[in-house]
Amino acid sequence: MSDAIIAQKSPYMTELAVGRDYFWCSCGKSSKQPLCDGSHKGSEFTPVKFQVDAAKAYALCGCKNNDGKPFCNGAHKNL
Repeated sequence: MSDAIIAQKSPYMTELAVGRDYFWCSCGKSSKQPLCDGSHKGSEFTPVKFQVDAAKAYALCGCKNNDGKPFCNGAHKNL
């Protein structure tokens, strides 16, 4: 698998609601970072579907080098 594009070297603080499906961009090409806009089509990347348990701001990974996808785990600090 090829490497994803680093969208930004910091997390995206994103307000998310309970009871909704979200799709995190895994390829780094989405113009709606950190969420998927379909730009991965034709590549080996697929978006990561997730939900949250509480309505609040979450730190979503922007570097695409995170093992804890879609949530930031600080991996961007090592880039």
